[in-house]
Amino acid sequence: MITTLLVANRGEIACRIFRTCRELGIQTVAVHSDADENALHARVADATVRLPGATPADTYLRGDLIVKAALAAGADAVHPGYGFLSENPDFARQVLDAGLVWIGPAPDAIEAMASKIRAKELMGLTPLREVTENDLPVLVKAAAGGGGRGMRVVRSLGDLDSALESARAEATSAFGDGEVFVEPYVENGRHVEVQILADTHGTIWPLGTRDCSLQRRHQKVIEEAPAPALSAALTEELHTLAVRAARAVSYVGAGTVEFLVADGKAHFLEMNTRLQVEHPVTEAVFGLDLVAEQIRVAEGHALPADPPRARGHAVEARLYAEDPARHWTPQTGTLHRLTLPEGVSQGVSQGVSQGVFQDVSQGVRLDTGYTDGDDIGVHYDPMLAKVIAHAPTRAEAIRRLAAALDRATIHGPTTNRDLLARSLRHEEFTTARMDTGFYDRHLSDLTSPTLDPHAPLAAALADAATEGNPRFGGWRNVPSQPQARRYATAGEEHEATYRHTRTGLEADGVTVVHADAHLVVLEVDGVRRKFEVTRYGTHRHVNTTHLTALPRFPDPTTQQAPGSLLAPMPGTVVRVAENLKPGTTVEAGTPLLWLEAMKMEHKITAPVTGTLTALHAAVGQQVEMGALLAVVQDQAR
Repeated sequence: MITTLLVANRGEIACRIFRTCRELGIQTVAVHSDADENALHARVADATVRLPGATPADTYLRGDLIVKAALAAGADAVHPGYGFLSENPDFARQVLDAGLVWIGPAPDAIEAMASKIRAKELMGLTPLREVTENDLPVLVKAAAGGGGRGMRVVRSLGDLDSALESARAEATSAFGDGEVFVEPYVENGRHVEVQILADTHGTIWPLGTRDCSLQRRHQKVIEEAPAPALSAALTEELHTLAVRAARAVSYVGAGTVEFLVADGKAHFLEMNTRLQVEHPVTEAVFGLDLVAEQIRVAEGHALPADPPRARGHAVEARLYAEDPARHWTPQTGTLHRLTLPEGVSQGVSQGVSQGVFQDVSQGVRLDTGYTDGDDIGVHYDPMLAKVIAHAPTRAEAIRRLAAALDRATIHGPTTNRDLLARSLRHEEFTTARMDTGFYDRHLSDLTSPTLDPHAPLAAALADAATEGNPRFGGWRNVPSQPQARRYATAGEEHEATYRHTRTGLEADGVTVVHADAHLVVLEVDGVRRKFEVTRYGTHRHVNTTHLTALPRFPDPTTQQAPGSLLAPMPGTVVRVAENLKPGTTVEAGTPLLWLEAMKMEHKITAPVTGTLTALHAAVGQQVEMGALLAVVQDQAR
């Protein structure tokens, strides 16, 4: 019987596992890096152990330190979560050799399946040993780990060596294993997977299918269960293949077998020997707590002969601190507020009762590793939360999830919230015709700015109320000249103008019904709308619109020379193009240097064809967002 469990992970998944442990009466232990000292997972655990350092390589990838922490805290079991060491057989052996219970499959099973190279060989498939023009396009892929890290699509043989180098570096940083391989890249297939759960008594449950086709950088963004628009025959084939893969390695615990479905055929991708990020959609449909089932299996309990019957449909959206319109650039800063509509099940403290996920009120669940006021740093994945909706039908689940995202209060760095809501409502998704090329085709339309035309005016009126009398009735009752304030959003500037009159405030075509520091009510063509305004420094959140207040007169000292390359995020310079130095001629789009932030590499390219006149970046250098990295002078100037 497990009494105390250490989670060898951080953030959302650690909080989610702790939640189940509390329901089962199990004490919890968190490990945390120095950067995570005040993180939510460290705050909610019963005990914590520090892992000195900040980078994953120094902390969450140090299996020796984690096992030592478990023993010091009196834990008798270790759950790896997902990512980091969750698919590392050597870490599993370290845990077992220390006399601790490992919440996962046997190390030999991990070894057989966690390496995607050996998993394919086990399923009768082999990676490409040599790549020719006829093989293109191909996919360079990390042999260990997942989450889209260490993956690169190659469409030209000239790009292969660079893709291999970049994938190795990213995989080493994320998983501590730089092994990569090359396989054919299937264009525009659907990413479909099967959740399995197996015990030590020979029972294996195939817990339905999931569709995870909406991806960016090969990392899933929206997932659902069951996968829609699959024939009964194909579904049965996927279940059979998944169970066969599990039996081939005597699998125990929760795992996922992934496929690419194209032209009605299933192509084996890999088996993930761990809990998946998207496991909540399966929990919702089958009425299970998969973490609780993992723990029971590890304690030796047998599963019933048959799994529960599936009910309804569930859809999950991953909320990231990132800017999809700027190449998915990760964002950092303070998360001032993160709340969903009242009645939503908060995954941090609710949602599981007696081991079963409970839909409450609106059928929407929130799993997160952040609370109001937490900082989003540069060292780890930028996922803030997962929002999951469950309903009797797919259409109802999609509508619930999109509405919950629309009504969410998210104050802080830029997120992908609008992209998620638009994606859910896109005809290609609602009619189940999506594939893995969805964002390649539609990203521009999905990220086009759609500013509420009255948001800048509402911000201006609230700002004026803050600076003057906060009561609407306190405005001075004399005419005045028009007042103007400027705001920026999505790279565009907007000016709002208004004036004081003897009857109150006026703006062109708009009647100001009420205006104070936090609430503005405007009437247009007989329709009244409320605008809730919240400010943090120069940032204004007007309902769901994020604006930045601009100074009346721009500061000339902040202006950069044309061709300046600024760091799009805080990070570390990990590579500089070979022989790059001032005076070098570069072509537009040529990679000049690479930054690593939030476990991903980000390429900085030449904005124009011209001459490099300045290079301020060096390998190993830590840079802040907005730091000047290099300057390229346009040859046309």
